[in-house]
Amino acid sequence: MPEQFLHGVEVIEIDEGIRPIQTVKSSVIGLIGTAPDAVGATFPLNTPVLLANQPRKAADLGDAGTLKDAVDAIYDQTGATIVIIRVEEGVDTTATMSNIVGDSALGTGVHAFLSAENEVKVLPRILCAPGFTGDRPAAAANPVVAELVGIAEKLRAVIVADGPNTTTTEAITWREDWGSARVYVTDPAVKVWDTALSQAVVQPVSARVAGAIAKRDNERGFWWSPSNQVLNGIVGTARPIGFNMSDPNSEANLLNENEVATVVLKDGYRLWGNRTCSDDPLWAFLSVRRTADMVYESVERAFLWAMDRPLSAQLVLDIQDSVQAYLGSLQARGAILGGTVWLDPELNTPDQLMAGKLYLDFDIEPPAPLERLTFRAHRNAGYYEELVNQVLEAA
Repeated sequence: MPEQFLHGVEVIEIDEGIRPIQTVKSSVIGLIGTAPDAVGATFPLNTPVLLANQPRKAADLGDAGTLKDAVDAIYDQTGATIVIIRVEEGVDTTATMSNIVGDSALGTGVHAFLSAENEVKVLPRILCAPGFTGDRPAAAANPVVAELVGIAEKLRAVIVADGPNTTTTEAITWREDWGSARVYVTDPAVKVWDTALSQAVVQPVSARVAGAIAKRDNERGFWWSPSNQVLNGIVGTARPIGFNMSDPNSEANLLNENEVATVVLKDGYRLWGNRTCSDDPLWAFLSVRRTADMVYESVERAFLWAMDRPLSAQLVLDIQDSVQAYLGSLQARGAILGGTVWLDPELNTPDQLMAGKLYLDFDIEPPAPLERLTFRAHRNAGYYEELVNQVLEAA
């Protein structure tokens, strides 16, 4: 700016320096389903509606369809933030599934989740469609999960999908349809008490699992696995699941070995299973996938302030130091094992910088959940010598 004459004192504000990075909210649940008796003004079709721990507002869903029970299942676990998409109930299950799949051009069905941030100011990170993911129509992969995978990739979200709720063999077959680290399969369904019928009824488990993930995020952090949490509101499972922590041939272990999480009875009915449907062992664990997602998203969103500023050494250092401070804070909290950010001169050549392009590398390592603990027990006959010596000394 041109020099101006001044006989006096002035303060010039310099806004250089690091900026704190805030982690994005990880515990928002995206729930899609039916509620034919819902109040249309409160829950319009194919429109994201925010339910921020509001049980009374959920009453406007009515009792029919899948959404009311799913919301109750989530609230049994925690007071979660839920983005609800209501679709029209079809003449049969497959027709309803088509409504849930929706149309990308019209933004209907699962595609309505993409407008959630604009409509209700939050992004869902945990997606579920209770009652509509277990079927394999015409012996083909489930169309709802197939469509949700693309949505989850765009949102950096994960999908909690119900398996077929038939047999262990069919649950494993269902899982084989997928190769995505964003799909977390749960099987079987669970039994809950229906106060209107005064008896136990079978419901999909996915809503309860989504609630448990949100609860763990809020209480511990997104880097914790949801496995080994008691699921509230359950009085049984749709079929019994054999479980013994030290038996590799138990039914629960067979399901987990084939990347299917399940519900076992051990001091309460608890979720048991860490693994996604990833075709890459690097992303086998759900908590690892979600941790990387949250870090990447948080870093991206933190630098709106830096865009379009003139490139300078100070600007680069401010960005780099901001990221390093954030990674250090995550490491201190146990969210990552470590992280470093650096500038690679081979990428940041004069022609790239002249084009307004800056490359910064960083690494992180999310902690894997402790899935197998092995104690090695040894016999030691020398203790008998100690016994004899103790007797002799006592005599």
